[in-house]
Amino acid sequence: MAPLEERLKNHAREIGFDLVGIAAATQADGFDRLSEWLARGYAGDMSYMERRHDARRHPESILPTVRTVIMTALNYYGGDEGPSGPANGRIARYARGTDYHDRLRERLRTLLAWLQHEQPECRGRAVVDTAPLLERDFARRAGLGWIGKNTMLLHPRMGSYTFLGALLVDIPLAPDAAFATSHCGTCTACLDQCPTDAFPAPGWLDARRCISYLTIELRGPMPDDLRPGVGDWLFGCDICQEVCPWNRKAPMGDLHDVLPKSMNAEEVLKLTREQFAAQFAGTAIERTGYEGLRRNAAIVLGNIGSEAALGTLRELTNDPSPVVREAVAWAQGQIEGKAKAEN
Repeated sequence: MAPLEERLKNHAREIGFDLVGIAAATQADGFDRLSEWLARGYAGDMSYMERRHDARRHPESILPTVRTVIMTALNYYGGDEGPSGPANGRIARYARGTDYHDRLRERLRTLLAWLQHEQPECRGRAVVDTAPLLERDFARRAGLGWIGKNTMLLHPRMGSYTFLGALLVDIPLAPDAAFATSHCGTCTACLDQCPTDAFPAPGWLDARRCISYLTIELRGPMPDDLRPGVGDWLFGCDICQEVCPWNRKAPMGDLHDVLPKSMNAEEVLKLTREQFAAQFAGTAIERTGYEGLRRNAAIVLGNIGSEAALGTLRELTNDPSPVVREAVAWAQGQIEGKAKAEN
């Protein structure tokens, strides 16, 4: 009979994981780097990162008896992009399906059930990114790739369009060889093409300037100087992945999308709270909230600069949300200023 580790990996692939590797459950390699990242203020308003900082030091904070971290990756790549269309705001690829947390947990629990059938004494816990685990550290240690200059995990065949999930178990398993080399070379495309200059140095992300942070995590008004760089991104951003050479031949994933690659920003701005809840229930877009998504839509309209949107913006001058009102006024000013300059 094949070793347990080999059979485990085969079963992981049978239930749909694209990559799987095994790492010893020891202190996270990047914990000190995380501490410095927080000290530099790069987390912005993500106070939960500071609150759960020490818990990320070791996976025993999640499972006290942990011996092994089984890392998995699920490909979500949906192909190359075409033009998004007039007045449309783009949605990051990862957010176009049903909530990835549920999809990953289901498969991880299936894998745990198989392992417990093989080893009845085994206890474990399925972990996605809501738990305090430095997944990319353990993925690198499990041989799933290296951490690129844009801080994403990169695999030579899969690229970076992957969801990471971990299975923490209390039995020892033979670890895989860590991915010890980086294959970014002299390429700095991800750093150079970021429109908001969110990378102060290779391997460092200032979340306060990241389009994903600005359109998802930030709850108040968006800084004026960063709004033009947001461009037509309605939710999240894929730019640093789109320009990465390792993603040019990324294979297609088999996850079925439930949302389009882009949405009409005027229609989003007009959504009622009830319509927002009904349309985005069970998707990643729920996270940004009703006001946040409409704020983003107004900024997208201001950046696109179409005079056709002025009617919609004027209708919302007295919107109940001060965050939306401010974004609407900014967008209106951008469009009117552009039209005046052209005449």
